[in-house]
Amino acid sequence: MKRTAFISLFILTMVVAGFGQKAGAAKVDASKGVRDAFDRLIDGIKQVDAEKVMAAYEKSDRLLIFNNNGTATIGWETVKTNVENTYAKVSNVTMDITGLRVEMMGKTNAYVSCKWRQSQEFDGKLEDSSGRMTLIYKLVGKDWKITHRHTSPDKPDATRPVFPSERQN
Repeated sequence: MKRTAFISLFILTMVVAGFGQKAGAAKVDASKGVRDAFDRLIDGIKQVDAEKVMAAYEKSDRLLIFNNNGTATIGWETVKTNVENTYAKVSNVTMDITGLRVEMMGKTNAYVSCKWRQSQEFDGKLEDSSGRMTLIYKLVGKDWKITHRHTSPDKPDATRPVFPSERQN
């Protein structure tokens, strides 16, 4: 075998076998950052920490939340006000997530869907609820942020107060 053919065959073998990669280079799971961002959101909910929860969302006037009652809330500041007002009456939160699915939609977008079950005290009264949730994430700088949330409870509570911002569709 000629030397050039041998060298070409050697290089091809190295490429196919994965040699020549940087030492310690591992295949990166692109969804890990999204999963980590989702986990921080859930931790904030369990801790009834409005600041931590709001850090999960993109700080934008275009933030869009489809609420449990069929309405929409638009804008980070409005969502923040609603979360702070609600969390003032909430304590003892437990939350279980099942069926978690993270789907990448390119390098800078993803969605997360899951089933949730939550218990909490709201205004001194024990509540239990469950449902499904879909979150749209966008890479903003180096951080994954929620740009849209849609929550569908299994049994919506019709007695729950509705914020003025949630009365408009």
